[in-house]
Amino acid sequence: MAPKLKAVLFDVDDTLFSTTEFASRARREAIEAMRRHGLKVPAEDLLRELNEAIAEFGSNFEHHFEKLLLRLPRSQLRGVNWSLVIAAAIAAYHDAKFTQLGPFDDVVPALARLAKTDLVLGVVTDGLEMKQAEKLIRLKLTSYFAPQAIFISDRIGISKPNPKLFLRACEALDVPPAQAIYVGDHPVKDIDGANAAGLITVFVNRKGRHAGVPGATRPRYSVQDFGELLNIVGRDFKVALPS
Repeated sequence: MAPKLKAVLFDVDDTLFSTTEFASRARREAIEAMRRHGLKVPAEDLLRELNEAIAEFGSNFEHHFEKLLLRLPRSQLRGVNWSLVIAAAIAAYHDAKFTQLGPFDDVVPALARLAKTDLVLGVVTDGLEMKQAEKLIRLKLTSYFAPQAIFISDRIGISKPNPKLFLRACEALDVPPAQAIYVGDHPVKDIDGANAAGLITVFVNRKGRHAGVPGATRPRYSVQDFGELLNIVGRDFKVALPS
């Protein structure tokens, strides 16, 4: 018999929204803004260099656009005002957060139903504290999660896939790991880490960039969307889900 379920915890990036798709669109808009402000370089060349800079310095590095300009031949920068070009890119990228950042279509309906139960809903995510918190606010999902149930690796001091991160979350919520579901898209960071901590793992396969990453362990469940997650919660854990 399955243990009584007490909590459902979620990853953020590529689980609640398409980080990959959003980043691609936002970077292209930033590049086009740079070109409108005097950078006369083909967009595809700039995107290639920008993506390389992000891969080399990491997605949380704060000066990707400066690195992009440094990578270009000096001949391509004649007459370019660095400050304006970089500011235009930053502004365009942040503007994209207002116009294009949204959750997957199945997320809000599922969270709305789960929120009407006695389950604790929360987040366990990797990343910089303010950056990850901003995503939840812009996604307009914070009302579904208990404030004390949002755990960000930068704030905790432990990153995925270290099982200590998941155990810290369970301890803070006073929920035994065996009575908590963890939903994520990364086979190693999410599934291996949560499995090692003893949580019930659900791999959500949205066919994103991590879908083919080989994990060392298997998830308890695999789903395509949050509709299937609701079926699992209702069927296997006998949670009554209001419509």
